[in-house]
Amino acid sequence: MKLNFDDNRPIFLQIAEGIEDGILTDVFKEGEQIPSITEISVTYQINPATALKGINLLVEEEIIFKKRGVGMFVKSGAVSKLEEKRRNEFFENYVKKMIEEAGKLKISKQEIVAMIGRGFLDNEN
Repeated sequence: MKLNFDDNRPIFLQIAEGIEDGILTDVFKEGEQIPSITEISVTYQINPATALKGINLLVEEEIIFKKRGVGMFVKSGAVSKLEEKRRNEFFENYVKKMIEEAGKLKISKQEIVAMIGRGFLDNEN
């Protein structure tokens, strides 16, 4: 997990997103424990309240859960819940904006599809 203190997004959101990324990439598997608030705050030299705020977002979204006296764990079904959340965000933040810009530039649906295909080919190399 990386935190960017120059990013405009609050640190607690970056913490939540970093843990989400870890869950999506199998760094933290369903049922496994995630780093404690203390570990996060010491590692990134941030206030524990900031780390707690990021963790609490994931608790509210039912991505992680607390075992009293033990720590925080990834909830069963977290991966599919996060994939759905991120797909919706991807559509809202990227696809809609891309289509809007394509309209301004008079780029057809077929041209967009071709560009995306070219992007996948470029990414493979």
